[in-house]
Amino acid sequence: MYEGFLRDVVLLQGLSHSERSKIADALVSRVYEDGEQVVRQGEVGDTFFFVEEGEALVRKRVGNGDEVVVVGKLVKGDYFGELSLLRLAPRAATVEAVVRPTVDAKKIGPKLKVAALDAPAFTRLLGPLREIMERRAGESYLM
Repeated sequence: MYEGFLRDVVLLQGLSHSERSKIADALVSRVYEDGEQVVRQGEVGDTFFFVEEGEALVRKRVGNGDEVVVVGKLVKGDYFGELSLLRLAPRAATVEAVVRPTVDAKKIGPKLKVAALDAPAFTRLLGPLREIMERRAGESYLM
């Protein structure tokens, strides 16, 4: 089910077919409603996610914590949740499903659908990509 999707994820393009197949076998699909939080800043992370469909906003509390700013947008093929797992630290940001526009009482665009990988599978299967994810996390999450 996930083979084709994972082939298009930039992070995983250096992996062999066999390695991607093992990841595909461990993924669990989850769907989130508009505005629903997938992860919350400050919580302990135990899951890594790939965006399968839809869009998500990345929000971060700054300063004394009263101000929340949007620091990114995630779309199909993007991933999140790795920083907490790599560094055994609380979540660096909140990720939530975008609120889709409504036309004639119908939502436009797909709901947020993610493929989730639990912490043990993340460590076992994505270990070879640790250095790449650490480097990208340093570039993406600084603020």
